[in-house]
Amino acid sequence: MKRLGILISGRGSNFLAIADAIAAGKLDAHIAVVISNRPDAPGLELARKRGLDAAALPSQGLDREVYDRQMIAELRGREVDLVCLAGYMRILSGHFIREFPGRILNIHPSLLPAFPGLDAQHQALAHGVKFSGCTVHFVDEGVDSGPIVKQAVVPVLDGDDAETLAERILKEEHRIYTESIALVLSGRYKIEGRRVLAANERE
Repeated sequence: MKRLGILISGRGSNFLAIADAIAAGKLDAHIAVVISNRPDAPGLELARKRGLDAAALPSQGLDREVYDRQMIAELRGREVDLVCLAGYMRILSGHFIREFPGRILNIHPSLLPAFPGLDAQHQALAHGVKFSGCTVHFVDEGVDSGPIVKQAVVPVLDGDDAETLAERILKEEHRIYTESIALVLSGRYKIEGRRVLAANERE
């Protein structure tokens, strides 16, 4: 069974959606470890309550590459097959990304390449777009720039603020992240340029 390493910085709602999918038999994987750079992240306690291995690795005051080497050691020690960022609020070093080539996924609350980086919902509202959504993508050394695995569209309503928009986007995040992890773990896809093509889309 494939082993997941999940990186969080906060409550970890996407982590919980992944764990729920595994428990329900919808995702054939095992969560090998949940790691947070913030020792007080609520997601760590939630992971422990589910009997999962949860590790706090405080990042404050540490050089990015020094810190990432610690994380690499934790993930390699648990023989992780796929690294999943679930609300992880640090930029990964190039060294970390090169250690897990094509094996790091991220979920972002916009339809990339629109509105990368922080505060994607605020960006969407400020630009007056009628649709936003979320994107699962492979992580490369750019900011939210890796090949796109899946996207989901969410309409922006006239009465939306950043919080209400984020809440509706989050429901779609929970759905497509699990679907994306299943696809990547199956190996039934191919990357052509920036496009990720599932096997049935190429046949």
